[in-house]
Amino acid sequence: MRVLVIKTSSLGDVLHTLPAVTDAMQQKAGIRFDWVVEEAFAEIPAWHNAVDEVITVAIRRWKHRPFQALRSGEPQAAIRQLRRRHYDQVLDAQGLLKSAVIARLARGPRSGLDRDSARESMAARAYEHRFAVARNQHAVQRVRQLFAAALGYPLPDGTPDYGIKAHFHVSMRQPYLVFLHGTTWPTKHWPEAYWLRLAAMATAAGLQVKLPWGTASERERAQRIATADDAIEVLPRMSLQELAAVIAAAGAVVGVDTGLVHLAAALGTPCITLYGATDPALIGTLGESQLQLRADFPCAPCQQRKCQYPDEAAVFPACYSTLNPDRVWSEIEQMLAQPAATDPV
Repeated sequence: MRVLVIKTSSLGDVLHTLPAVTDAMQQKAGIRFDWVVEEAFAEIPAWHNAVDEVITVAIRRWKHRPFQALRSGEPQAAIRQLRRRHYDQVLDAQGLLKSAVIARLARGPRSGLDRDSARESMAARAYEHRFAVARNQHAVQRVRQLFAAALGYPLPDGTPDYGIKAHFHVSMRQPYLVFLHGTTWPTKHWPEAYWLRLAAMATAAGLQVKLPWGTASERERAQRIATADDAIEVLPRMSLQELAAVIAAAGAVVGVDTGLVHLAAALGTPCITLYGATDPALIGTLGESQLQLRADFPCAPCQQRKCQYPDEAAVFPACYSTLNPDRVWSEIEQMLAQPAATDPV
């Protein structure tokens, strides 16, 4: 059986789909997958050994320069690749109009979420088989339920298996921490002074700290944090493959609500994720050795991009005043004291 999975973005959403692929591989003998994904995340599906072909699209880029995209021939080439094979099942795990269009272009019976379950209800009209999946549960579990219903097997119990740890086999974790300090919303950012203090605690304990970055402002923040000690390293710009290897070998990761913390979860790397404005209940890290620390503040989680707290506060965003470096360091110490787990060969 060959299935086309459509899950184009974002980083966290693509990672959240991996456990469902593992479920299907374990439940349906001989099943194989192709996967349609945005170019920025094209490395991820290939890490799973049940995925054969990755079909790359660039919808985010194409929609900003449609005429240039058509002249380049990229969309036409992607459609030809999409239609090259007839699939036993075309499974849209995204539930958006753009993913529904991709499903319609592919060859094979189409399945997806019903109108009450999809993020954009009109998307359901593109599918021949529609499935109800309750919204009030974690994103990983929702995708696992969709795959089980569409492909016809009982939903497995237990901790999700992302199926990519073996790709980044680690024989022993290394004595460094990775700080995932970059994110999009201003209200998700942990105060820079807190990162500086936490880095000082880590280096005083004999640990190295590694700081990845993705934008110019993130690189500048990383450079400011790194001035505190020679044991703090600002990493060069890396591909997802390269960064995943760094995260896989880390003693632990500390991060804000960003897609890369889900990469740590998928790799089974011990990770502490800091939540202020956002709620981890439906989209938090899920997997072994994952700890979610939530700000204990009257207006948290506010789910707002801009902090609306009306009074003076010691830090910004105000909710993080209840989630300080001392508390985070205490949890890191406990996490590092646990027996180190290694990946299967």
